[in-house]
Amino acid sequence: MRIAMLARNPDLYSHKRIVEAAKERGHEIDVINTLQCFMEITSRRPTIHYNGRVIAAESYNAVIPRIGASVTFYGLAVLRQFEMMGVYPLNESVSIGRSRDKLRSMQLLARDGVGLPVTAFAHDPKQTASVLETAGGAPVVIKLLEGTQGVGVVLAETPSSAMSVIEAFRGAKVNILVQEFIKEAGGSDIRAFVIGGKVVAAIKRSGAKGEFRSNIHRGGRAEPVKITPEERATAVRAARSMGLNVCGVDMLRSEHGPVVMEVNSSPGLQGIEGATGIDVAGRIVDFIAENARAGRTRTRGKG
Repeated sequence: MRIAMLARNPDLYSHKRIVEAAKERGHEIDVINTLQCFMEITSRRPTIHYNGRVIAAESYNAVIPRIGASVTFYGLAVLRQFEMMGVYPLNESVSIGRSRDKLRSMQLLARDGVGLPVTAFAHDPKQTASVLETAGGAPVVIKLLEGTQGVGVVLAETPSSAMSVIEAFRGAKVNILVQEFIKEAGGSDIRAFVIGGKVVAAIKRSGAKGEFRSNIHRGGRAEPVKITPEERATAVRAARSMGLNVCGVDMLRSEHGPVVMEVNSSPGLQGIEGATGIDVAGRIVDFIAENARAGRTRTRGKG
């Protein structure tokens, strides 16, 4: 099987592991810099041009999108071109787009009955007091819609600080979500790694001292954890809501059960492989080998 991986940095741990796993299983894999592609959009034979060569429908059997948040728009355009050519995508462009839009993903999860923290969103700064009340009052978590890896996430511990932060963001015309603060989570969350509708590995991530965010990129630590049947079912439902074959589902343990904070369509492998010893990269490649078919998609362009 010939696999293309859309990734800007081939030296990242996750990307190197996927390449290793593919080669160990006898597959050919090329890392393609997403931003160095350009597309020839035609109704009869759409192609992608990359480093002086033409990528056509027969060039690859599958594509693995590892699209950074900062290049989502262009990355999804390139991925859609692969889909138009009939190349099987590990995660589809529509599904990645859903997960990258924090507001839309929350609405879809709520529609499907997935547990969530109480979340409020408003445009008018005059609604700030009502938004805070809806989210349960201070302390609240304030999130930029475009943030990633814990960037753009603020804990406002008092009503006055929450009002100030919200009004400052709205004054700068920045869209934000306001969520209830799950105090009982104690600065820890659960990352469940879902592949093909099954949780294959799970870790508990704990924030650095004095840090309420548990992201490993921000100094958090990871350890293997046994998740409950309810947590497992919640992770699988969240992945299904987004339409993602592979994702990391981040949950908090609240007094009223697991609540989903985010569904990550390009989850890192270093933390979860290092903590659990599970060959997650290999399982991703195995899933592709079992499921890749020309023109095979689930959403078929539905938003």
